[in-house]
Amino acid sequence: MEMEEHGGRRRPLVVLTSSPFHGHMSPTLQLATALHAKEFTIAIAHSKLNPPNPSNYPSAFTFLPLSDDLPAIDNSGGSTDFINKLNNNYFVMDEIVPNHHPLRYKDLPFATSPIEDWNQHAANFSRQAHPSAVILNTIKFLEHESLTRIHNHFQVPVFAVGPFHKIAPITSIGSHQEDISCLAWLDKQPPKSVVYISFGSVATTDVKVLTEMAWGLAKSNQRFLWAVRPGLVCGSEWLELLPDGFVEETKERGLILKWAPQKEVLAHFAVGGFWSHCGWNSCLESISSGVVMICQPFSVDQGVNARYVSYVWRIGLELERVERGEIERMVRRVMVDDEGKEMRVRVNDMKEMVKEAVGNKGSSQESLEGLVDFILSC
Repeated sequence: MEMEEHGGRRRPLVVLTSSPFHGHMSPTLQLATALHAKEFTIAIAHSKLNPPNPSNYPSAFTFLPLSDDLPAIDNSGGSTDFINKLNNNYFVMDEIVPNHHPLRYKDLPFATSPIEDWNQHAANFSRQAHPSAVILNTIKFLEHESLTRIHNHFQVPVFAVGPFHKIAPITSIGSHQEDISCLAWLDKQPPKSVVYISFGSVATTDVKVLTEMAWGLAKSNQRFLWAVRPGLVCGSEWLELLPDGFVEETKERGLILKWAPQKEVLAHFAVGGFWSHCGWNSCLESISSGVVMICQPFSVDQGVNARYVSYVWRIGLELERVERGEIERMVRRVMVDDEGKEMRVRVNDMKEMVKEAVGNKGSSQESLEGLVDFILSC
């Protein structure tokens, strides 16, 4: 942190950086906006790959392109170089990780790497990480025990300042063009009747999975809003790989688009379920809007998030077998069965707890004030 002159007084300068992934850059910019509102001067150091659009942010923000030559994100290879091997011991992957209940080995990030590789990655991180503080996009009531463990491990202040999108709402970072016409379509649907489907900005799948998803959704006979990102199936332009007859069969109750304004969609009265890859931003947005989830994790932290959503918080179900009959049952369990109604009660309670946390004297607001004081004391 440095100090800059501003209006006759010196304002602290905070420099933030992030990976180029949409799910990483967005919360970084939300935190930057929150700190800017607390009278910090902000600089964003970013990759030349998927850069933020400065016009979406206060003119006082400084954007600093890094001298990197990162290649385009290769969706066919996943989001990390680690996910390149298949673990041959399936029964071990279903076991609970020692000292990390309720997580199974298959829930861990990089679970498709051999367990020995994962243990080595964790050991390397533990040796290299020496933070002076930890800032987390979470809420105390969600992860109180984990926050305590992090504090005890690093012996530094831990600031749970989330959800960032509620602390400092910002516009889209511009990597995808949002189709806001879907909001008018949602206005015409009954309350809690639509399942929203989106797998974020990076996840990819294949034609077989896409086909099973489509027919399972059709057989469920539920209304849906499906964000099918171009490239969701590697090499596809957009909808050409959907099975023949699907669009025609579902046109009266479904809408397909390329990219939705997710926070607005989840907050809409017509949305009753969210079929998601369980990226952390998506989980927080769903909880904040009181929407139950169908979890279909792909990689990195998504398995951990899905396990907490389905097993700990019990506000969603994890789809572990992508098969049309199972998908049909899963969608109906969430959208119309008593099981879904019970989950909806729990997630609505959590929605109210989020409102309290980000409100005046709430835990997240107090953590933000504590973070400001900590930075100023450095």
